[in-house]
Amino acid sequence: MEKEKTDKKDYILDVAERVFSEKGFDGASTRLISSEAGVNMAMLNYYFGSKEGLFLEIFNRKISSFQDILQNLGNDDSISAWEKMQTYIDMYGEKVVNNNCFQKLLYQEMGMNRRTDLSDKLRDMLMKNVTELNKILTEGIANGEFKTDIDIPMVIATLYGTKNYIINTPMMSSPLLGYDIQDDNMIETKLKPQIKSFMKNLLKAYLHN
Repeated sequence: MEKEKTDKKDYILDVAERVFSEKGFDGASTRLISSEAGVNMAMLNYYFGSKEGLFLEIFNRKISSFQDILQNLGNDDSISAWEKMQTYIDMYGEKVVNNNCFQKLLYQEMGMNRRTDLSDKLRDMLMKNVTELNKILTEGIANGEFKTDIDIPMVIATLYGTKNYIINTPMMSSPLLGYDIQDDNMIETKLKPQIKSFMKNLLKAYLHN
C-alpha cells in the first residue's frame, strides 16, 4: 500500500512537472494538473496541500538527493579538491541534460527575477548546492591545490551558465554545436561527454597552481 502511494505521488509530480514547464507557475492550475494526472482534487490537496506545495515538492524531489551526494563528496577526506571537482562535473553533466522538462521549469522560474516567498524558497534550495561547490573550491585554495586569486563566484557561474545556455536555448546551441541537443542519442553520445570534457579542461587550467 505504501509503495502504491509513493508511485501515485511520483506520477502526479511527473505530470505536474510537465504542466508547469509548459504553462509556467502562474499559468498552470491544480485543476488542470489533477485532470492531466487522472486524480481528483482531494488527492492532490492531500499529498501537497496547495499549488505552491506541489511546485516546491517537484524541486525538492530533484534537488535533495543530489545535495546528499554533494555533501558526502565534500566531506570525503580521502580525495583531493580537484578530484572532488571532477566528480562534481561528472555528476552535474549527467543530471543537467537528463531532464529537459525540469531544466526548462527551473530556468523559467529563476529567470523571472521576482521576489516572492516561493522564489525565495527555491533559491534557498538551489543555494545549498552552490554552497557545497564553494566549499570544495575554498578547500582547494586552502591546501594549495588551487590558485589563491581564483574568482569563486565566476567559476560557479561559468559551470551553471554554460549548461543554461546549451540546454535552454536549443535554437542557438544546436547549430553552434553541430547536432540536435534535444535528440536523446546526441545527448548521450555527444553532449554529455563534451560538457564534461570541456569543463574539466577549462577549470583545471584556471584553478591549478
